[in-house]
Amino acid sequence: MQRVCISSTGLYVPPNIISNAELVATFNQFADLENTAHAAEIAAGTHAAIPYSSVEFITKASGIERRYVVEKAGVLDPTRMRPRLQARPDNQISLMAEISVAAAQDALTRAGKTTADVDGVICAAANMQRAYPAMAVEIQQALGIAGFGFDMNVACSSATFAIEMAANAVKCGSARAILVVNPEITSPHLAWRDRDCHFIFGDVCTAVLVERLDLGPAGCFEILGTKLKTQFSNNIRNNAGFMSRSEDRDPNDRDQLFYQEGRKVFKEVCPMAAEHIGGHLASLDLTPGDVRRFWLHQANLAMNQLIGRKLLGRDATADDAPIILNEFANTASAGSIIAFHRHHDDFRGADIGVICSFGAGYSIGSAVLRRT
Repeated sequence: MQRVCISSTGLYVPPNIISNAELVATFNQFADLENTAHAAEIAAGTHAAIPYSSVEFITKASGIERRYVVEKAGVLDPTRMRPRLQARPDNQISLMAEISVAAAQDALTRAGKTTADVDGVICAAANMQRAYPAMAVEIQQALGIAGFGFDMNVACSSATFAIEMAANAVKCGSARAILVVNPEITSPHLAWRDRDCHFIFGDVCTAVLVERLDLGPAGCFEILGTKLKTQFSNNIRNNAGFMSRSEDRDPNDRDQLFYQEGRKVFKEVCPMAAEHIGGHLASLDLTPGDVRRFWLHQANLAMNQLIGRKLLGRDATADDAPIILNEFANTASAGSIIAFHRHHDDFRGADIGVICSFGAGYSIGSAVLRRT
């Protein structure tokens, strides 16, 4: 069996930023339009008025201050409130593949590698642009990588689940190196008209190069172990799919977009994640006190604070568990990878870190790393 490492990561950041203030202004305009249109029903008590959102509400509820998106004008149009994306012909690279190529090239450059060094691509994301052909195969073609590619979706845990798949392929010798790409274009599936969640998501793409340790560059991170867990829950859900049209569903139905029972998710996932990480470390004869840094899923500031407190027995510092969601918002599976990408340069040889993501499913994935 080969020893395996993460040689590098890559990041693509969309050009458009939406601040909380911009988002709130649009939402409140939408609320005024809807409340005016339904004024009679609201007065009669047969229709609920839409309450205003606020910057203070968003910051307190999530810790999010802004987000990047692939298209801004459509989101900030109170009569539309969704990205305005252009369909591309089949002979043109898709948007999801385009941003994946950018992130992958960044990762390869940072590792001093070329596409000739890579044997496969895993496209792992919470949402796929299309059913088939697989996004990974298009990305593989665009990069000029021989070998294979496939897609996988485990919601916000997609990146860590894919890291295990990639690590296993390298361990058993079926590949020298695998590129894991996480093109998280979340803005089209967000219910921008729902006050409880209209601020949650942002767009981004990350890439992780997983390869044989003996082929990795100096200072790479050996993967000491990976661990996955799933447990079914309806508390985070999106029912949109290819069967919707056969069910004569309205694409604007609320359940055709992201929705969640936020309080239940918080109450149930935080202890699961802390227990998962603690158990994973124990299986490697490690404790949370041995860990230099936790790169956690970036969904909600309070969730990460509680998980850190459960693991360490004290409040985690920004150095213990860095936060990037204030800048990026929730970027689904890419969040923990951005945290790792932005906050690992200060690691010294033998320092231990943990990447962990968690989300719909429920699903939890972790990778324990040691700097070489």
